[in-house]
Amino acid sequence: MEPIGKRVLIRKDEDRKVTKVGIHLPDKIEIPTLTGRVVAISAQVARDLDYPIQQYDRVLFNPKHGIPVDFEGDNRLFVIPIEDVVAVFRAGDESGSQAGS
Repeated sequence: MEPIGKRVLIRKDEDRKVTKVGIHLPDKIEIPTLTGRVVAISAQVARDLDYPIQQYDRVLFNPKHGIPVDFEGDNRLFVIPIEDVVAVFRAGDESGSQAGS
C-alpha cells in the first residue's frame, strides 16, 4: 500500500500498559501512544525536501486527521497527513557536535 498526496503510512506503536515507574495499569486503561514507524511514504512527500522523513523512521504524530487502515487485525496502521507528523526521532550525530570548534 502506498499513500498518495502529502501522506505517510504509519504503524502505531503499542499502547503502554505499564507506566515509566513500573505501575501496571488495568486492561481498560492504557497510555495513548502517539509514536510509530513509517511504513510507506507517498511519492510527493519523498520528493519534497521540506519533509526529511524516510521509511522506517520513528515519528511522533498527531492522530486527529489520521485514517485507520483495516488490513491487519491489530488496527495499528494509519494514513497520516504529513503535516500531522510533528517530529522524527534521530540518533545523535556526534560528528556535527564539534562544528565551529
